[in-house]
Amino acid sequence: MSPSRYLGTKALQIAKWIGFLIIYLFASATLEVAGDYVHNEFLSRHILGVALVVTAAALALIAWRYGKQLDADNPRRFGKSKLTRQKIAQFVLIFVLMVAFQMLWSYLISKHILAIPDNQKAVEADQLRLPVWNAIFSVILAPIFEELIFRGIFMNYFFNKDNRLNNILAIVISGLLFGYAHELQFNVNWLMYSGLGCFLSYTYMHFRDIRYSIGLHFLNNFVSMI
Repeated sequence: MSPSRYLGTKALQIAKWIGFLIIYLFASATLEVAGDYVHNEFLSRHILGVALVVTAAALALIAWRYGKQLDADNPRRFGKSKLTRQKIAQFVLIFVLMVAFQMLWSYLISKHILAIPDNQKAVEADQLRLPVWNAIFSVILAPIFEELIFRGIFMNYFFNKDNRLNNILAIVISGLLFGYAHELQFNVNWLMYSGLGCFLSYTYMHFRDIRYSIGLHFLNNFVSMI
């Protein structure tokens, strides 16, 4: 492939990836709009209905695109893998390490060494307005969206050769982008979010099955809420 054609392909892939991210953000924004009108039950209910339709359509589109990617080009052979005791033990170990990382982060915040991230403040504010639907979105839907976008589609578009260098770059850069999506400043909280992203990226790369990173993301968000 010529350099100009390669650059054109990558530019198109970047544009598509950003497009999927925008679709996800738009879907989550519709739920926030419903929360803004929580004191108007009629309007809030109708906006919530639209938000659910938009969210379902967005998730279906992104999941479909991920599946099409795997069908077209899948050098790492991502897909559904058989569950074994060894994989369960490995998954539990990664989860325990991730929880320990979260506990360290929470400790630093409690000691006022780090400020509460703006993303966390926004999530807590949304929980007060539409607690049930925002809990469902944060714990169940957001992990699916984010794993498909930041792990599945991202790793298939970029660094998709199955070798050590590409695998490491995929894990690290995916984690850093995940961190920046949650903390729009290059500070310590961004690094902490990026660390969580690297746990998830490693899980996806290790098991070669996105269900594991989705499950880990689900458990992390659930533990964070209780």
